[in-house]
Amino acid sequence: MALLTYFVKRFALIIVSMIVVISISYTLMWYAPGNYLDIQRTTTGLAARFGENSPEFKKQRELFEERYGLDKPLPVQILTYIRKAATFSFGPSFSNPGVLIEDMVKERLPRTLMIVLLGLSLALIVGIPMGVLAALKRNTIVDYVVTSLSMVGQVIPSYVMAVAMILVFAGTVWNVLPVGGWTVPWPKPKEVVLPVVTLALGPMASIARFTRNQVAETLSQEYIRTARAKGVPERLVVWRHTLRNSLIPVVTVTVPQIGSLLIGAVWIETIFRIPGIGQMFANGNNQRDYPMMITGTVVLAMGIMLSNLLADILYAVLDPRIKLEA
Repeated sequence: MALLTYFVKRFALIIVSMIVVISISYTLMWYAPGNYLDIQRTTTGLAARFGENSPEFKKQRELFEERYGLDKPLPVQILTYIRKAATFSFGPSFSNPGVLIEDMVKERLPRTLMIVLLGLSLALIVGIPMGVLAALKRNTIVDYVVTSLSMVGQVIPSYVMAVAMILVFAGTVWNVLPVGGWTVPWPKPKEVVLPVVTLALGPMASIARFTRNQVAETLSQEYIRTARAKGVPERLVVWRHTLRNSLIPVVTVTVPQIGSLLIGAVWIETIFRIPGIGQMFANGNNQRDYPMMITGTVVLAMGIMLSNLLADILYAVLDPRIKLEA
């Protein structure tokens, strides 16, 4: 019952937070320089035919703003979008008026979740053994190498890593993997490798470093020394006593990595031309396609908040000593 109460309170807080996110995003969009019509007028060559103050362009702007409700005051637009978000009915985008944004989200979201979950799985599969190995080999060359790689992996941005991976595996060194673009609706295995590995490197480094610290701390506990003094085989000391108590914090800090992976997906999907939510957000931002851009923000923000909620609940489930308090 306490868990259900906590979940309801947190979910209510998420709804309030989403309203704040929408309001801030819409306000920043409203006051940002440039707009969709001006960008289209410039990029399509219409600027030579229609000046910004020409009657033809003014008429086109009026019809456009009336169709999308941009002629209404800012608070009214924000409330209208919040109502649309509550019913998951966002309407058409500026750049593709024949397709509803909610249909675009339904089509693109599974691809984003695919690379995020594959990236998280790869980060766990590689990061945890690396951390355990570094803890068991403390103050050796193995520990120094793992720690150094973890620090490097944490500080290098995902977009820089993406460019490096392309140069190595799809460019001048080894041209063995496709550089980008996915087969629709679902990619071929080769097309998944580079984006997933690139996305996983940052969380992998964080997980390896945290695992190393947790396992090293557990190995220094009194009950571990007692088990060794009693002659318990080292294999059982490591697997039964050390890892069991060390991996609970590791699992719970891993779930919030979904948030960082979602943010990284914006860069990864843009660089590797993956038709997901991140690419939709980036395209909307570049074109000043406000409905598409804000919807991408809403989806990414909701994913981050839900992953944090899942981490808190998982922590309480795995460790009964933790009491959830809203």
